[in-house]
Amino acid sequence: MYFKFEKDFVGENVRCIPMIVRFKLDACGIKLKLAEWSRMTPAEREHFATESCQTPEEATRYGEDLRQLIYERTGNSVAEISIEPNPAWSRTDEIPYSIREMLAGSPWSLSLQQWQQFTDLQRFALVKLSYPGHENKNFPKAMAEFPGGNEE
Repeated sequence: MYFKFEKDFVGENVRCIPMIVRFKLDACGIKLKLAEWSRMTPAEREHFATESCQTPEEATRYGEDLRQLIYERTGNSVAEISIEPNPAWSRTDEIPYSIREMLAGSPWSLSLQQWQQFTDLQRFALVKLSYPGHENKNFPKAMAEFPGGNEE
């Protein structure tokens, strides 16, 4: 469920928001702050990491449950974000620009065929890890972890 490159922060307390949860947050249109995440119990964090969010109905229920919990914990509503109809990670006809930029200055290579063979979650993670302004230290770890991510 969690990636190996996340092992530093997904121990028993899951203190940072893991990629699987971030993926689901994007699917239901929620911007969750780390301070809100930290108000959850470890069991609640695990629940939101494992709860299914694949169908529109599941995404709706996931979002409603999360909104309710955050309101109960903080007294505030979560920040809403728009749900992208065709996010960069979902397109398999080309490798997103942000990833190509990260690869250009690294020892890593990635073919279009390899990109197409990654799971949605793997592509999502690489896109998130390649955003400008992101710390990017886990990008090489993700490339090493995912099948087909090759050092040149």
